[in-house]
This record gives sequence, C-alpha cells and structure tokens, in this order.
Amino acid sequence: MSIVKSVQIGTIANNLSKQIAGSDDVTLGRTVAATGTGAALGAAASGAITVSAAALGIASAPVAIPLALTGAVFAGIASLFD
Repeated sequence: MSIVKSVQIGTIANNLSKQIAGSDDVTLGRTVAATGTGAALGAAASGAITVSAAALGIASAPVAIPLALTGAVFAGIASLFD
C-alpha cells in the first residue's frame, strides 16, 4: 500500500463526488458519496494488485483492505475541505 496512491484515489473520488452531487458545496451527502467512491476505487485498485499477487501465489489481503479504507478516508476528508 502506498500513501501516495491512497491520496490520489481520495482526490479522484472527491472530484467524482462533486459530479455525483452536482455541486461543490460541503454536504453530508457529498461526503458520503466521496467516501463510498473512494472505497470502491481503492478496492478496484487493489484488485489489480490482488490478481497479480494471486498469480504469483502471494497473500494479497494485507494490501487490498488498507487501500480501500485509506482511499475512503482521504476522499471523505477531502470532501470536507473543498
């Protein structure tokens, strides 16, 4: 897991939440959308890592879960300060 990748996922999820909500206003709904989108993007990003790690026979759970969680956290924080 990379902090840089988590921040990038959070930033992308925050921008997507603005499009989902249709505004830049800080609202609970947009924060929920950002957090959910960040978790989904983090899971998808770690899925690519999981597939390649599984092909090599390497345990991948320690990578998949933290990336989804940190992506969600950074997205939620970013949505509160935008």
